[in-house]
Amino acid sequence: MPAPTSTLTGWTLTPFTGAGLTHDCFEKGTGPGVVLIPELPGITPEVLGLADHLVDSGLTVVIPSPFGQPGRPLTAGYVTRELGRICVSSEFRAFAVGAHRPIADYVRAVAKDLAGRTPGKGVGVIGMCFTGGFALAAAVDESVLAAVASQPSAPFPVGRARQVDPGMSAAELNTVAARAATGAVCALGLRFSEDSTVPRARFETLKARLGDAFEVIELDSSPGNPGGFPKNAHSVLTREVREIPGHPALAARERGVQFLRERLA
Repeated sequence: MPAPTSTLTGWTLTPFTGAGLTHDCFEKGTGPGVVLIPELPGITPEVLGLADHLVDSGLTVVIPSPFGQPGRPLTAGYVTRELGRICVSSEFRAFAVGAHRPIADYVRAVAKDLAGRTPGKGVGVIGMCFTGGFALAAAVDESVLAAVASQPSAPFPVGRARQVDPGMSAAELNTVAARAATGAVCALGLRFSEDSTVPRARFETLKARLGDAFEVIELDSSPGNPGGFPKNAHSVLTREVREIPGHPALAARERGVQFLRERLA
């Protein structure tokens, strides 16, 4: 059984400018707001499958498109092309340690705009793969009440310093930690146990700073694991989900939805 997928049917496209950047944004749904930042290589059918599930769960979803071709299926060549572009882009700073990333400012602007026109006191942000840490960095803004960091792989973990890096600057982490200490924001982190692109040390850094405000879900991808995940399993909320009762990635997706609804209700 393949992962859930969907199309761009029913999504409204509007360019959005914030923090000096302009990207297309796709919007759909009613209810509390969630910004869904796509994983590499872009807004694939699997990302849209997650997005439509969020919409069906009673949420207003905005998907920024900072890279890739919206709706295009994932292929190895497509991933390689977009990865190469991101690696040299100052917008993303793929290898920088302790870095402030301009794309995080853009996500905050999208989140603040969405919070101003959806129910509740704020919004949630989901980041995945290369964009996982951007969800946490967006929580600097008071409009963000919940951040979901699924397999956050930036900066790419080459060397110990990058492996323990939280994916944001020290100033940003200090602000997020201060908000977490008062209960103003909570975060959910997800990864596969054997995923070397998302080192466990990164989650340990975040847990040390955010404490109980950072909930961690680690799915077993070791040899012979009961979920049948390959050792290179990576995309917790998209490509590894199977809509089979009791499936571990499906349960993780449902916990993510529950987490957002609890925080945004």
